Amino acid sequence: MKLSVEIAGVELKNPVTVASGTFGSGMEYDEFYDVSKLGAVTTKGVANVPWAGNATPRIAEIHGGMMNAIGLQNPGIDTFIERDLKFLEKKDTKVIVNVCGRSIEDYVDVVERLGDQKTVSLLEINVSCPNVKEGGIAFGTDPKALAEITAEVKKHAKQPVIMKLSPNVTDIALMARTAEEAGADAISLINTITGMKIDINRRTFAVANKTAGVSGPAIHPIAVRMVYQAAQAVKIPIIGMGGVASASDAIELIMAGATAVAVGTANFYNPYAALDVVEGIKDYMEKNNVEDVNELIGCVR
Repeated sequence: MKLSVEIAGVELKNPVTVASGTFGSGMEYDEFYDVSKLGAVTTKGVANVPWAGNATPRIAEIHGGMMNAIGLQNPGIDTFIERDLKFLEKKDTKVIVNVCGRSIEDYVDVVERLGDQKTVSLLEINVSCPNVKEGGIAFGTDPKALAEITAEVKKHAKQPVIMKLSPNVTDIALMARTAEEAGADAISLINTITGMKIDINRRTFAVANKTAGVSGPAIHPIAVRMVYQAAQAVKIPIIGMGGVASASDAIELIMAGATAVAVGTANFYNPYAALDVVEGIKDYMEKNNVEDVNELIGCVR
């Protein structure tokens, strides 16, 4: 059986990675299993300077998933290179670095710093960050802003660029085409869906930020729909995510058009979740006489 897939010229040994922010850089999970068994490790968001993140509480449990408003807390690019990349360079897996920022200049700064890092295979640009120069609107919710940041990052990037799209838009196909036309090598979706929870006993918001990103099984059907719509709109590869907790969830996204998939929230309650998905895809292929996982990509039209 062939499990390898290709994203923008980079071959992954299997189509499974992890969603940014749910796996750190793999160090903690490597205590449970060798993360080299994954097709790629996608790191937590990295900014050009350390970010403290949002006030607590920052996480709340909901039916069918969770909410988070971490605020992309991270130690910054210097610590990331010295600590996280040194760990990952010892692992036999591809490395996708998630990049965040509050201005285009912030993103470009990180992208340039990572340019000579041979351990880094792909860059995932998190456009759900608030653009401070445009009144706080997320880069990924405005086509013009998405096109601008995609084009600028591409000018400076030495690795292929994946634009991570927000689901908090009216037309995901439009955003996918916008990213492709601006030069993106691939796209990933979906990021979390904005939600709110109120603690009725304390009569206050469950999360200090008031709103938070909803993730987990509850959003999976939305992810399948959006991946399908994006796949019909673009020719570049897609990494699908959103509520992937099993191999069947992953295969759904692949059949909808994703070349690879990312496991996110499931990592929090099952540290073996991503590895289980890899093994489950193998089992499915064996039972259904699928020789090459690429045969399944976009097979449902």
